[in-house]
Formats: sequence, structure tokens, C-alpha cells
Amino acid sequence: MKYIIAMIRPERLDAVKRELQKIEVNRLTVSSVSGYGAQKGYLEIYRAMEYDANLLEKIKIEIAVNDEFLEPTIEAIKTGARGIDGYVGSGKIFVLPLENVIRIRTNETGPEAI
Repeated sequence: MKYIIAMIRPERLDAVKRELQKIEVNRLTVSSVSGYGAQKGYLEIYRAMEYDANLLEKIKIEIAVNDEFLEPTIEAIKTGARGIDGYVGSGKIFVLPLENVIRIRTNETGPEAI
């Protein structure tokens, strides 16, 4: 089992969800987050004052998958997040080992709980 965390541009969320639905990955958690990487932010002017807005809005997607879904899920996220352009700031994907999962309602554990 693996835990996938992806950081993407907010406008690419619908495309990523469509790609995930194609491979029947329907369980995910989405959060709005702020951060920066290679983009380094931008200069913002508010009420005639300039300030450096170095934290950019991103979307964080978290998905737990069984091992056989790992590569298709990664490819779906990459396809949806990159789009046609593949701009700087398209995102990152992190893959972590997942030790255990417990479904509270049925008490199932491991791959069956995902």
C-alpha cells in the first residue's frame, strides 16, 4: 500500500479528477495549501504599496492506493496536472509507504480497507 501526496495548480484539479476517474480511483482528499518552489512567488501591488507574495495557492491531493494502482495513479495525476503546457509550478508527487489502513465502520484493515 502507498500514500500519494500531490501538489498541483488549483486550475488543474478538475483535469486530475477526470484522469483519476478513468482508472477508477475515486477516493481522495483535497486541501487548499500555500507554498512556493521554483516559481518563487510574484510581486503584488495593494493600495499603492508593493509587497512580495512569495506563497502561492496550490491544491494538495492525498490518495491511499494498493500497490497495483500506484503507477496508473501517478500517471493520471501527471497527465491531469501537466495539461498541454507543463508550466513551471505544475506540481510535485510524493509517494510514501503506507503501513496500515483501518476502515472504522467495518473494522477492515490493510488493502481491503482502501
